[in-house]
Amino acid sequence: MIERLKTPILPFMLTLLLLFCFMFTPAVYSEQDASPVMPDSEEARRILQDSLSIVEIDEEISRISSRIVELEALQDELQGKIGELELTIRDRQERAGAVLRSYYMGEREQLYYMLLSAKSLAGFFRVLDFYDLIIQNDRDVLTAYNNQYQELASSKAEAARNASALVEVKDNLVRQRERVLALEKQVDSAVSTSSNPEAMKKLIEEFTLYWENVGLYEVKRHFRALANAMENLPDFVQGSKNILKTNGKVYTINIHEDELNAFLRSEDELFNSFAFHFNDGKVIASGESGNLSLLIEGRYTVVEDPQNAIMFHVDKLVFNRIELPDTTRQALQEEFDMNFYPKQLVSFLKATEVSSANQRLMVTMELDL
Repeated sequence: MIERLKTPILPFMLTLLLLFCFMFTPAVYSEQDASPVMPDSEEARRILQDSLSIVEIDEEISRISSRIVELEALQDELQGKIGELELTIRDRQERAGAVLRSYYMGEREQLYYMLLSAKSLAGFFRVLDFYDLIIQNDRDVLTAYNNQYQELASSKAEAARNASALVEVKDNLVRQRERVLALEKQVDSAVSTSSNPEAMKKLIEEFTLYWENVGLYEVKRHFRALANAMENLPDFVQGSKNILKTNGKVYTINIHEDELNAFLRSEDELFNSFAFHFNDGKVIASGESGNLSLLIEGRYTVVEDPQNAIMFHVDKLVFNRIELPDTTRQALQEEFDMNFYPKQLVSFLKATEVSSANQRLMVTMELDL
């Protein structure tokens, strides 16, 4: 009897085991997962925006804290190097001083007299070799001192710059912490006075989780695709008939937004649902795919440091109707290079002006001789 019961019990136990696994397997967001339902209320949207800003500014605080550790370690290293150089340079300074005093006091003139008083050609060349040896040694002493002095001055200048950067970064850390505290109070107050505080808290948790698992990945995916495409833009400009023109001295790039969008779509299918628009000095890139929507608003300017380039500044970044904070924009701008470098187009050109209007992006370049 017992043997007959074992067979039907086995499938039943397996079913229970599978059910148990499904019930307690943690949920993982994927690109296809639905975004949390966005409320129609402007107040609720603002609460979500502030709560997401807290998350992103916390990330910036973490980055700043790491940067402070790096700068402090570098400062300790520089101070140690400066101390060693100062000890080394004292000896070289004394030796260099002795060399200079010998010239000032006329001690090296005796070598000239020895040359003139040589009684034979062989003696003359022996004195000349000795003279060359002394002069070369003097030159080596002075050169070594000069190099050591320049290295010390450079290290001190670097330490001063690093100290200044450290102060600036620490000040920024204080500002960001103050921002987070203010936003936390603002969000807590708004949630507590909302019509359904518990539902609002749950929505904040869901949207934060969605952003961390899907949103940030998607935003970075678009920025990475743009950065990769910009690397190939010079080849596209050179290969197009009417985009690049010149009168011999001045070169101009005149590209319509439709041409740029066609180029981007040839680079990555991601841009099939994403488009650029040029108008009133602004560059607006936006698109939607399923439950995801992204808007990037910025502008191009000419910069010279660290090299001549058309730099893209991200002035506004909106994900699923939620505007992201400036810290996120800046971090993405630093992580992904979306600039255009004229010298990658023609090595002797530099950009002097850029404008975007009437669906066209215009870049003026001149010879950099």
